Amino acid sequence: MTCVCSVGLDMIAIPGDTPSTTIAGMIADEMAIGMINKKTTAVRIIPVPNKTVGDHVIYGGLLGEAPIMKVNGLSSANFVNRGGRIPAPIHSLNN
Repeated sequence: MTCVCSVGLDMIAIPGDTPSTTIAGMIADEMAIGMINKKTTAVRIIPVPNKTVGDHVIYGGLLGEAPIMKVNGLSSANFVNRGGRIPAPIHSLNN
């Protein structure tokens, strides 16, 4: 999932039991890609309760549907639980 489109990880449905540390690691990974590429990116990950990999979720209307995607099983807990603060990048100084 780190091969991002022009805006980042957009509207990806994942299993509802995905640990919050894994989601935080995905967000941090996307932030790093944005910094390296010097562009603004975003993350819209949707944990879907009671769904597992391979299931589909139907949002209805214009929102459509999505398959539940597999998330890497490796833990990001050590990195996320270190604490600390990641400051927002300042892109305005590049112009």
